[in-house]
Amino acid sequence: MAAKYQPNEIEGKWQQFWENERTFYTNEASLAPKFYMLEMFPYPSGRLHMGHVRNYSIGDVVARYKVKCGFNVMHPFGWDAFGLPAENAAIERGVHPAGWTYANIKDMRGQLQKLGLGYDWDREIATCHPDYYKWEQLIFLRAYEKGLVYRKKALVNWSEKMQTVLANEQVIDGVDYRYGLPVIQKELTQWFFKTTAYAEELLDGIDNVLEENWPRRVLLEQRSRIGKSHGARVEFRLEEAIEGETTLPVFTTRPDTLWGVTFMSLAAEHPMALKLAEGTDKEADVNAFIQKTLSEDKRKRGSEDYEKQGVFTGKYCTNPVNGTKVPVYIANFVLMDYGTGAVMAVPAHDQRDFEFAQKYGLPIKVVIHPDENTSLDAAAMTEAYVEDGVMVNSEMFNGKNNRESIEQIADYLEEKGWGGKTINYRLRDWCVSRQRYWGAPIPVIYCDKCDVVPVAEDQLPVMLPEDVKFEAEGGSPLAKCESFVHTTCPKCGGAARRETDTFDTFMESSWYQLRYASPRFEKGPVDPAAIEKWLPVDQYIGGIEHAVGHLMYSRFYHRLMQDLGFFPKSVSPEPFHKLLTQGMVCKETRFTKDENGNPVWHTDDDIDENGMSKKNGQKVLTGRVEKMSKSKYNGVDPEAIMARYGVDSARMFVLFASPPENDLVWKDEGVEGVHRFLSRVWNMVQQRLDDLKVAAAFDGNTAGLSSDGKELHKLTHQTIKGVTEDVHERFHFNTAIAKSMEFMNAISKFRGEAGNAQDASVQRDAVLVLVNLLSVFAPHICEELWQLLGQTGSISTVAWPTYDEDAVKESTITIAIQVMGKMRGTVEAPAGCSKGEMEKLALAHENIQKHIEGKTVRKVIVVPGKLVNIVAN
Repeated sequence: MAAKYQPNEIEGKWQQFWENERTFYTNEASLAPKFYMLEMFPYPSGRLHMGHVRNYSIGDVVARYKVKCGFNVMHPFGWDAFGLPAENAAIERGVHPAGWTYANIKDMRGQLQKLGLGYDWDREIATCHPDYYKWEQLIFLRAYEKGLVYRKKALVNWSEKMQTVLANEQVIDGVDYRYGLPVIQKELTQWFFKTTAYAEELLDGIDNVLEENWPRRVLLEQRSRIGKSHGARVEFRLEEAIEGETTLPVFTTRPDTLWGVTFMSLAAEHPMALKLAEGTDKEADVNAFIQKTLSEDKRKRGSEDYEKQGVFTGKYCTNPVNGTKVPVYIANFVLMDYGTGAVMAVPAHDQRDFEFAQKYGLPIKVVIHPDENTSLDAAAMTEAYVEDGVMVNSEMFNGKNNRESIEQIADYLEEKGWGGKTINYRLRDWCVSRQRYWGAPIPVIYCDKCDVVPVAEDQLPVMLPEDVKFEAEGGSPLAKCESFVHTTCPKCGGAARRETDTFDTFMESSWYQLRYASPRFEKGPVDPAAIEKWLPVDQYIGGIEHAVGHLMYSRFYHRLMQDLGFFPKSVSPEPFHKLLTQGMVCKETRFTKDENGNPVWHTDDDIDENGMSKKNGQKVLTGRVEKMSKSKYNGVDPEAIMARYGVDSARMFVLFASPPENDLVWKDEGVEGVHRFLSRVWNMVQQRLDDLKVAAAFDGNTAGLSSDGKELHKLTHQTIKGVTEDVHERFHFNTAIAKSMEFMNAISKFRGEAGNAQDASVQRDAVLVLVNLLSVFAPHICEELWQLLGQTGSISTVAWPTYDEDAVKESTITIAIQVMGKMRGTVEAPAGCSKGEMEKLALAHENIQKHIEGKTVRKVIVVPGKLVNIVAN
């Protein structure tokens, strides 16, 4: 009796085989073409979720396929191991962040290995290890020497709960990403990388390298974040200096409206926003307005229909072109992301300024009329005039076309020393300071005599001390660690103190792809020769949520390291050649309601067989399909799924249920369906095993095949072609699996001609091809079947099957026949038949003759291989 498919009995066996044989470990001596496959590395939270399973299964298919196609594949793995959750664990559980992190890494590594993923574990890195972060400390110091790192005071997103700075990406609708508590703006002295120095290069990379290889949505978001604009810089003179600053610079694309400025609007984030009202009776109101504004969603603040609000700072500045003194306001609709964060307000010709001016009783001055014969009365205006026209009230530019005068005005500003032409970028310099313990220490020392002193390179790494105390309140324990803080100045030998901020964790994830190429290199962050060999990453896979943050920082950091001489300019300036952003894994939510009507979320285990809640006896309701999350209780435990259905079924379902770039809706019955399919494959091979093992290899001679044998031979090659096209470039794994399922059905129905050795051979050929094609999706069962079929070696390293172009061609085609544009029949025709032959077949068709009887055929339109349309009346 054939053995039953028992995935749990075979999967561990093959995982151990791959590890023992080092099947997926990179061969540095290989002369085969390289392929660098990489998925975004995870934070070691301790447990895998289905999003991980999907992401890594997609990458594993690509890596396995490339191995089978003869590439020397590098497919490494590691851990983005610094971060605040480890500190929270230290507070909540009384464990050190390092111990918690490394324990989680061990657990998650074991879970990943159970998935049968083909990683080169020799290249494993953890970014919290000193052997990793000492190199980013070195990169920081070298960038500081080159003037690409600097320190300044800045308003930052501050979490009182976490006592740390948050990146913009970690603030959602004015609250922090972790606790959902309000984030305030706080002025701190911070370290910055000069990302703005690379703005043009980052844009060029999109246009010249990434345009055809990255998702359009990601490129749009990156272009938007960089935000290149041509315009003019205008210096408005402050009535009194603010911390040494005597002017308020403005970027504008409309210098033609300069003579119409009646007030100035500053973003709440502007460096001067808090300083303008300091020590005046306006200070409390200004500070309250700023904090209120900064707690609001930036996207809403920038929308046209957002209510315009502001507060007068009590200060004025002077318009350089006409000497007019204008009041300075903080306005909620002005964003720091654009220009300098200061906007010259021209209410007559900008709708937002118009609404603001009307609300606060500010003057409106017209400087553009529609034409010479049509004038505007400011007092009668009900909306801003935003079209082009003739300039008025603009001194020497009166009577000129406003659009044609823009460049002349910019030149005039430059001539007078009031500004001039400029290019503005929305991109801002990268603040990398974080007030946390569990991060890489910033290698800087402060001395009262020598000021800022970089740590000497031979003293790296600056290690995180372990003798620290974690408390729920009071900020980073690093700042309270006396043995760490107090040191001596490398220059004068006097008393000094260390920087107690640590690096933003985006630092670690910005260059890990480079470190993988030489993870144990001890002479620098990377081995230049290894970078030349392996970079760029050929295929990168990760979530769309990283479209701007991580991907932008990585692109910058790659260029930075290249400019600092860590690897040669011959290497591509882009770290990732191709990018796939996979969708989320989602599931229906289930809930009942409490006495206040609030949802009480339920897991599968909370619901009985009748759909009633075990918690409160109510009928359980089905909610929206949402991203799996702990808070909604709609997550699925990968290990439970693997224990029930096997690893191959779990992997194959997340590949089959949806194209990779789309969201996937989890359904247990879908996994069951995939499991049934794999069981059918297993049973089919088991039932035919004796015949398959004695059949000779098919020699390609189709002459001796029965008609059914010829059809199976053709379908075999058509399936190879279809699956290859789906997997090779498009990553349409769902359709590739669907084609394999159709192929399996055809093999199951095939019986062949009794005694026909060629039919037996073509069946053997078809089964081996099926197992080979499926091996990248369901590797464990395919390894076992390959061995059962008497084949040598591992299916993981057997060459991907190739197809015969002649075999995939159809011998006949179906031609549609129309009369006067209406479908009247079809006819089978030889493939490749001429237009004349198609016309003859169509006119000879019995039903067509009925429809043209007694009529004159005026014209016959032939679309080769597809259609004949007869015009008759």
